[in-house]
Amino acid sequence: MPIPASWSPRLLSLLRIVAGLGFLQHGVSKYFGIPPFPMPLNPLLYTAGAIELVGGALLVIGLFTRPAAFVVSGMSAAAYFMVHAPKSFFPAVNMGEAAMLYCFIFLFIAAAGAGPWSVDAARGKAA
Repeated sequence: MPIPASWSPRLLSLLRIVAGLGFLQHGVSKYFGIPPFPMPLNPLLYTAGAIELVGGALLVIGLFTRPAAFVVSGMSAAAYFMVHAPKSFFPAVNMGEAAMLYCFIFLFIAAAGAGPWSVDAARGKAA
């Protein structure tokens, strides 16, 4: 039996929260070493880490969701094309699957909004 369409708003919130937590983890790794980041940081990685920390946290709580999702979607696209795509055309080979998926998940959230389980919804800004 398929999932009822009435679940869509709550599943949108769940997608936003889970993807935001995954994204936030990248920033925590870069800034706090949990888990340890596997390479030396440079200014570009510090900038990415700041976007991951702030954007990921905003997405988890659902505050300023649409602009935050749009910014982190763009950062994920830039990460894919700057770091992964030069290695190979294929995401499975260039290790860029996560960046590619984050890009499109966050682009969808930028268009769809935060869902009902969010600060934006509580403030009347989710739609």
